[in-house]
This record gives sequence, C-alpha cells and structure tokens, in this order.
Amino acid sequence: MNERAGTPARPEDLIDVDELISAYYNQEPVEPVVFGTSGHRGSALDGAFNEGHIAAITAAIIEYRQELGYDGELYIARDTHALSEPAQRTAIEVFAAAGVNIRIDARNRYTPTPALSLAVLRANGAGTDAGVRVEGPGLADGVVITPSHNPPRDGGYKYNPPSGGPADSDATSKIAARANELLKDWRSIPRMPYEEARVAKTTGTHDFLSAYVDDLENVIDMEAIRKAGVKIGADPMGGASVDYWAAIAERYGIDLTVVNPEVDPTWRFMTLDWDGKIRMDCSSPHAMAGLLERMNGDAPYDIATGNDADSDRHGIVTKDAGLMNPNHYLAVAINYLFEHRDGWQKDTGIGKTLVSSSLIDRVADGLGRNLVEVPVGFKYFVPGLLDGSLGFGGEESAGASFLRFDGTVWTTDKDGLLLCLLAAEITAVTGKTPSQHHADLVAKYGESAYARIDAPANKEQKAKLGNLSPEDVTATELAGEEITNKLVNAPGNDAPIGGLKVTTENAWFAARPSGTEDVYKIYAESFKGPEHLAEVQEAAKDVVDRALNG
Repeated sequence: MNERAGTPARPEDLIDVDELISAYYNQEPVEPVVFGTSGHRGSALDGAFNEGHIAAITAAIIEYRQELGYDGELYIARDTHALSEPAQRTAIEVFAAAGVNIRIDARNRYTPTPALSLAVLRANGAGTDAGVRVEGPGLADGVVITPSHNPPRDGGYKYNPPSGGPADSDATSKIAARANELLKDWRSIPRMPYEEARVAKTTGTHDFLSAYVDDLENVIDMEAIRKAGVKIGADPMGGASVDYWAAIAERYGIDLTVVNPEVDPTWRFMTLDWDGKIRMDCSSPHAMAGLLERMNGDAPYDIATGNDADSDRHGIVTKDAGLMNPNHYLAVAINYLFEHRDGWQKDTGIGKTLVSSSLIDRVADGLGRNLVEVPVGFKYFVPGLLDGSLGFGGEESAGASFLRFDGTVWTTDKDGLLLCLLAAEITAVTGKTPSQHHADLVAKYGESAYARIDAPANKEQKAKLGNLSPEDVTATELAGEEITNKLVNAPGNDAPIGGLKVTTENAWFAARPSGTEDVYKIYAESFKGPEHLAEVQEAAKDVVDRALNG
C-alpha cells in the first residue's frame, strides 16, 4: 500500500499529454499485439500502444470480418484517455481506406462501452420479433478504444463481434496473430487521410447517447426512481459517462447531480489508488476517496455512484455503509432482480465468475435459480444474455449486465450506468439501500470474508499453473476443512479456468496466473470469518506451491 493512497494527485503524478501523443506517432512499436480479456492495452511510452499497433490491429479486424462475411456497419466508440482520440483517428483512416461502413459518435464525443454494445445489437435485430442475428449478410460489429480503468498513460483497443459483447478467444487469437504479422511492415497498410476519411461515403454517424438514454426505461424502472425522489450523485470519474448522466437526469426528470463533470486526460482531480497511481477504479476505496469523503459529509445524496473511463464498471456508495464491496452488491442486485422482473422466464439462470463470492451461490439456491459459474471474462456471459437463458451476468471486478423487463437482451457487455441506476431503483422500490439489503442477506445466508492477494511466480510456474489437473493437488484438507472439489474447468460451461479452484464446505480459493506480471493471483473467501480467511490464503499458497514444484 502506497503511503499516499487515497490522497489527491499532485503535479508530479500527472502525465505529459503532449509527450504521450508524440510517442504514439513517433515511437516505433516495440511490444507485440497481445489481446487480454479486454483487448490490447499498453502505453505509447513503452512502445506497446503506438500508431503501428492500431493500424495493424485495424487491418487484421478488416480481414477477420471479411473472412466471416460481416459487411454491415462497424461502430466505433472511444473513451477519455489521451491516447484514445489519436487511436480513433488511425482506425478511421484504415477502415475508410478499406471501404468499411463505419459509424462514429454524432457529437464527436465519448461513448461508453455499453452504448456501443447496444448499438451493435440493435443493428442486428435486438428489439424486433426476429431477435438478434449473428449469422447472415449485413451484420454489424464494433470496436471500443479504451484501456478501461487503467492509468492515464495507457491506451486500449478491443473488438466486439455481432453478438455485441467481448470477442471470444478464437477471434482475439486470430486477430492478434494477424496483427503481429502486419506490424512488421505496418507503414504499408492502406490508409485514407483523416479529413477525407471523415467525409467518405462509407463514414457515417450514430447518436449513441440518445439511443441508449431513450431505451433505459425498458430495463430500469425510471418512473419509480422519479416518484420516490431518490437523490443520486453520479461521478463519471472523468470518463465516457460524463454526458450520459446529465442526459439521463433531463430525459427522466430524476433528482441526479453530476458530481464532477470535468474531463481531463491527466485526471488531475483524482485521488491515488492503492499503489500510488492514478487509476479510475470505481471499486477501489482509494480511487473513490473524494466521493466517499463527500458522502461522509453533508452530501444530499441517497445513493452515490462512480464509473470507470469506459463506463462498463460500477461503484455504489451509500450513506449507511460507504463504498460497497462489488461482490456484496452483485448478490443484492441478483436477489432484487429475480424477485422484481416478472417478465423473465422461470428457468432464466444466474451467471457468475468462479472468483465471485459464494454468497451469490447461496442467493441463487434461495431463489431456486440455476447458477452458471464460468471462468474470468465477461465474454462467457454473452451467449446466455443473448438468448435470455441468463437473466444476469456479473463478475467480481464490478462488471455486470442484465435483461430487459421483457426478458430479452439489453447489452452483452458490462454496463456500469445500468448497475448504478439499479441501485437507485432498489432504493426507490423497497425503501432500503443496497447495503441494507446486503445486511439482510448476511442475516439469512451468513457473512463471508473475501480478499485477493498476489504471490510470486516465474513464467514457467505461471504456465504450469495454467495447465494443472486436479490430480496435481495432493492435499485433502484446506485450513482445517475437508476439500470437497478441485476444479480446473468451470462447472457452468466446462471451459478451462486457466488455473485452479479448491473448495470446502465453508471456504474456497482460486489461483490464476497474471497475464502482465510475474505473479499469480489468489482469490479466497471464508464464511468462518477473517481469521479463517487468512488461514485459507496461507494454505492456498502452500497447495499451489506444492503443485507447481512437485
């Protein structure tokens, strides 16, 4: 923990925007294209997110969509990071040269990830009697230029196919491999000068904001929020939701204040995260310290919310409990939705990642609903949200989405604004805050202690961890309890988890290698209290070390 965590940023913490953009255009690519769970990310200053990368990735996406016959509109969204605008310019130049029918924001402003997902799904038939098409001619897709909550020096680029959500591993592997081939001679990739590309016949605009805001009443009870007079303080945290919150307040007449409407690519108004970096993580009490201080004071809000830079994550703050743990809010949201969405099918299930709290398992059991547990990555929820077999999909890192009132798809990517508005709906309809509802769930199902820690691992150990089998774990007990299961594949879809999960009656841990650092991550939870959680964590490290070194 950095000693300045939670304190305001100082001038020395800020990036030099001119230097960063200059590096984007003038520094040759050094690092290869690597698609993680949310696209390619990196900094131009490290040779990891430069003009060459974006030109190569864009050209690879063009080839990929041609191969699969995707010939409809391609929607382009960008967030407020300094590298997002130059990256968008490069992408537009390459797409236009190839004759791709691109659609950019009508206001030439910022577009949240969920608004992009909604646009793609609507273009492919969402809301019609036929439903969403993912095969055939005229299919639309999109790209989002964002590194999510990453520090200001970073850039990011991700692809969303016609299903509207994050691309699966087959797609990203193919795109990345081809992009790295093209990267070797990226200057030969055909491009159209930007000013010509902006007015090309194949370049059009899309009103992402109006389409998203006007449709919200079909997924959130906006009238209940208005009638109850719930007072909301929404902090865009300098991200893409900045214009959307004001538009939502005006469109629905709700009592919502945009806490900080400022957009600044240095994020000078932020408080530092746990490691002393500026990071727009709305689930971090350090990054959210400013909003928390306001709620602890005389702020007139019943609910305060935060979003990351592309608005696919949510942070929920209440007067009675402060910033909610993402796992706690996911459990509350699930319990509320499945009790208040009569239009959903009776067999609609609940999706969770295998490192999310087991409180969700207990809530699902209490609701009598099927629980679908998948590996880390929102892409695993896309099929279920698309066909309505999942009413809710959520992951421990404060990302989720759910169905419309009629049980059809809303978005197949995470929607931070949606989950923030749901907190207001819960308060309006029940008269209790989400944190008060969590207290009720704890009284019914028990209280858990949950945490994530990192442990050192070299590349060989990380590779071995990703390929473990249950037989590699020889232990029979974990922190005094009998081991009931050893998982290397997710029970919900049998997909490899890229690591290991071990469970007992009252606890579990999951270990996964980091994709960017020489560590592995241990997620752990215990329903026997913090002391037992510490025992689980220590035992987990021992179990994993034995498996790696045995």
